[in-house]
Amino acid sequence: MDFNLPESAIAVRDGVRAIAAKYDQAYWDRCDAEKRWPEEVWQELVRGGWHSLAIPEEYGGAGQGLLELSVALESLAAGGAGGAASFMYLLTPAFGGLTIMRHGTEEQKRELLPKIVSGEVETCFAITEPDAGSNAINITTQARRDGDHFVVSGQKIWISGVERADFLVLVTRTIPAAEAKPRTAGFTVLLVDVKEAVAAGTLTYQPIPKLGTNTVASSMVFLDEVRVPAERVLGRVDQGFAVMWDILNPERILAAASGVGFGELVLEIACDYARDRAPFGRPIGANQAVAFPLAKVKAQVELARLMTYKAAWLWDRGQPCGSEANIAKLTAADAAWQAADRAFQTHGGMAYSLEYPVARMFRDARIAKNIPVAEELVLAHIAQHELGLPKSY
Repeated sequence: MDFNLPESAIAVRDGVRAIAAKYDQAYWDRCDAEKRWPEEVWQELVRGGWHSLAIPEEYGGAGQGLLELSVALESLAAGGAGGAASFMYLLTPAFGGLTIMRHGTEEQKRELLPKIVSGEVETCFAITEPDAGSNAINITTQARRDGDHFVVSGQKIWISGVERADFLVLVTRTIPAAEAKPRTAGFTVLLVDVKEAVAAGTLTYQPIPKLGTNTVASSMVFLDEVRVPAERVLGRVDQGFAVMWDILNPERILAAASGVGFGELVLEIACDYARDRAPFGRPIGANQAVAFPLAKVKAQVELARLMTYKAAWLWDRGQPCGSEANIAKLTAADAAWQAADRAFQTHGGMAYSLEYPVARMFRDARIAKNIPVAEELVLAHIAQHELGLPKSY
């Protein structure tokens, strides 16, 4: 059992950290305050190929895996981006790149993967609905066959990045849940040309005002008879459940990587302050009441990192990783939140000042306990599948 990172992952860590080092907290504060995408950082990631690490070399990518992609996201977060890093690796590298790589046809791969590598194509993902929430089985967005097209109607909520996306990876029902046998049948995943649908007036979206992670908008999306060519199906018609899990598990693993990097960054900010702040003649970090909680968070971050790497390693090898992805997400989200909370407490009243990044970190950290899957549902999964307890939902 070798716990050393492969040389490929070490090179990724160093390369992405070098980019992150060019941008200070004032930069990320501005992006958040102005509610704008960190375009300068994104373009550097694209130029260096740091966003397309998992795309095979034959399509222009680096031919690496989810482990390297996770290390890249962790490194960007830890290098200064914090929570703003997560969607930079989820939206296009994961939702587009990984999904098309695993489930796209050869024609889809040849058309889209090189454009993802070059930065010409960006993607986003839509599964959550207002009434279904975390219960994906009960989504009602319908795709009906009409000749060589599918016609899609429905609503999605909390869809991040649709305003930038060229393609929407859309989860639909081609068999209603009440008629599907088993209930996991009848899903079809489609690639929707966003700009084409917007121009046709069949797709509209409305940004949702939100507490944090304001470097990307999250929107309500309305689909009204959107026409999607049948050749835009990812995977097989009515059998999209397997495609979904090859989206959701990497999403959880990358969310965990973001939490690990976020926790590392916030700990660094808190410890710098604890070393420098000396209102009673010695640094406050010399007090066990300050030091011990920070040390405990450090232990939590390191444990979350181990499970994140394990889950990514399993996914890269095509092995089951659902429980590992869930545990990684659970532990990393909690570590990030504990780090933000302790950083807030360490800064005392100054944490409330927007002159310090702690307030932004505090806001950004909290949502990770709810997305991409609520903490309670992760615990229910672990209870049922790892402990053999009765299903609770």
